[in-house]
Amino acid sequence: MENGAVYNETTEPEAKAPRRRPFGCTLQHLWGWRLPAKVLQAIFSFVAVVCEEIVEDCSYCNGLYFFEFISCSAFLLSLLILCVYCTDMYESLGKEKVQKL
Repeated sequence: MENGAVYNETTEPEAKAPRRRPFGCTLQHLWGWRLPAKVLQAIFSFVAVVCEEIVEDCSYCNGLYFFEFISCSAFLLSLLILCVYCTDMYESLGKEKVQKL
């Protein structure tokens, strides 16, 4: 009896590696009306940042600086939300941690 025959019968065949999507993109967690809403939020906040940068001269700039801070923060946070929900990061972090964030 040959040793190779015994081991070949009892070993499992190699499993294929799971197929990965490009950049880990998935729309599984952000579907329906939520995806277009988040994309629109990112677009509008980016437009707000651009509009704020167009202003060249202001007499009282405190409100403009506050608007710049808020619009830039909204843009970055909406991009972060899109990245978390539309990539494999959602599974790696876990549902509980994502909800806490």
